[in-house]
This record gives sequence, structure tokens and C-alpha cells, in this order.
Amino acid sequence: MPNAKVLESKKAVVDALTGKIQEATSVVFVDYKGISVAQDTDLRKQFREAGVEYTVVKNTLTNFATKNAGYDFSEVLNGTTAMASTTGDPIAPARVVCEFVKKNKLKTLSIKGGIVEGSVLSADQLNGFGELPSKNALVASVLGTFLAPISSLAFVLDQIRIQKDGGAPADAEA
Repeated sequence: MPNAKVLESKKAVVDALTGKIQEATSVVFVDYKGISVAQDTDLRKQFREAGVEYTVVKNTLTNFATKNAGYDFSEVLNGTTAMASTTGDPIAPARVVCEFVKKNKLKTLSIKGGIVEGSVLSADQLNGFGELPSKNALVASVLGTFLAPISSLAFVLDQIRIQKDGGAPADAEA
């Protein structure tokens, strides 16, 4: 039986992982086997730039942590596992992994599963999220859609004003 000091340190790791899982808007478990050190360094850099925390985790301790947080990932927590979590953009971890796999044409790096805003998602669902643009890009797209009719109306009204004033825009005369 392991000594009390080892058990306490493992308990502390499980508690820390449980806290990360509970606080995060998104947690993605990644199978990272088959990538080089240079590729791993590049992947970590991309995660940092996206505001995602990426750490290699022990499956047994992570399994205890996910169960403490109310989830069951015992089927996917095997082999080489890393955890990418964020409290920001919920699709950022999946998007970074998907973009990295495409860019480097990797067949070994893959998503195992994860949690997005409290919902357990499969690898296929997370890979689908990886195809989406960032949250800010989606918000900008929606706002652009809202502003398009107003902009068109302003343009039409300006054209009507120009026609009434004799054909030249007001700022062209200055």
C-alpha cells in the first residue's frame, strides 16, 4: 500500500483536476501519441494563444476527477491523454486541435471526447465544433447580418437625396 504522503499528493492532483473541470467552459481530452517534440511545442503555443490550458494527465487520476465532477469518461481515458481546458471560448480547444491536425496532416493526434458548457460530447461532435469559427467571429457575423438592412436603407436614402439634389454627393462638391 502506498504511503500517506503519496496518497495525499495524488488526492491533491485529483482535487486540482476536479476544480479545473468544474470551472471550465470546455474540456477536451486529446490522444497525443505520435507527434514530435517540435509539433508538441507548436501545439502548446497555439493553445496558449487561444487562452487554453493544455496538460498531459494521468488517466486514473483524471478518471477520479471527472467522476468527482459528475461525468464518466472511463471509456476514453486510456492510452496517452492530455487535457485542454478553457474558461473562455468553449470551442477553442476543439478548434485548435482540428486546425493543428489539418495543418500538419496528422493521423495520430485525435480528440477522445470532452465537455462543453456542462454537456458531455463525443469525439465526432467535438470535431464538428472544430470546424466552426471562433465565438467572436460568429458574433461579428450575426451583428453584420443585423446591420446589413440598416446599411442598405441608409445607402438607398442617400441615393434618393443625391437624385433630388441634382446628382452629386454632398462630400464630392467640397
